[in-house]
Amino acid sequence: MSGQPERVAVVIEDDADIRNLLEAILAQAGFSCYTAADGVEGIAAVREYKPILTTLDISLPGIDGFEVARRIRAFSMSYIIMLSARDEEIDTLMGLDAGADDYLTKPFRPRELRARIEAMLRRYHQSPPTIEVSAARPAGGTAQASAPAPVVTEVEPEDDDSGWLTHNGLRINADMWLCDLDGAPLELTRSEFDLLLAIMQGQRRVISKDSLALELRGEYGSSGYVSDSDRRAVEVHMANLRRKLNDPVSKPRYIETVRGVGYRLAEPD
Repeated sequence: MSGQPERVAVVIEDDADIRNLLEAILAQAGFSCYTAADGVEGIAAVREYKPILTTLDISLPGIDGFEVARRIRAFSMSYIIMLSARDEEIDTLMGLDAGADDYLTKPFRPRELRARIEAMLRRYHQSPPTIEVSAARPAGGTAQASAPAPVVTEVEPEDDDSGWLTHNGLRINADMWLCDLDGAPLELTRSEFDLLLAIMQGQRRVISKDSLALELRGEYGSSGYVSDSDRRAVEVHMANLRRKLNDPVSKPRYIETVRGVGYRLAEPD
């Protein structure tokens, strides 16, 4: 995206000590920060202040964080980092499925939160990245982000010189942060947008889950460590993206899964 968005954040947290800590961390990172102690107040704050970042506790009075995330997603593309003392994988998956972009377990280290925030900001301040793609491997093989792979630079749209990438009626524009399907606007989360952009840039070349996980962390092109939970997060975001595209795995029109390897753009109609 061109230009840098204003650093506005909303903290939705009922614990006053943690709320103050988050506000201090975000202020140090250069954010104007607004806080809310419950879900209803938090939703109103997101609607009013239009933050690029929202931190969201799961265990809130009244409506819980999962429902808050779903309601925020109905009108906002704010990058949501969900915070919770729950460390079970199912809680992480439920948070991502509700619309969160990232999930951090309490107690968290301020340095780790700052690192995730800065990675998120790097994704929006830079031009569309080059995407590391993996050559196809037999089913059941493991694709590692550090494995040698060709690099594909941004693909120019075949029939459109205005910055749009197109495929089977699906269009995406990284500079304008817009996506539409058969002429109708498609509402995507930040992470879903980045994943779809990566797939469309890669075209028919396979992009590994590891490379996509690093892309979501703002570390594309690196050989950083990728955990099983990172790969699972990519799978959850991809499943949510497919639902919005009405794109079944068994007969994909947009995103094709290459078992044991990763994802690539489906064949054109």
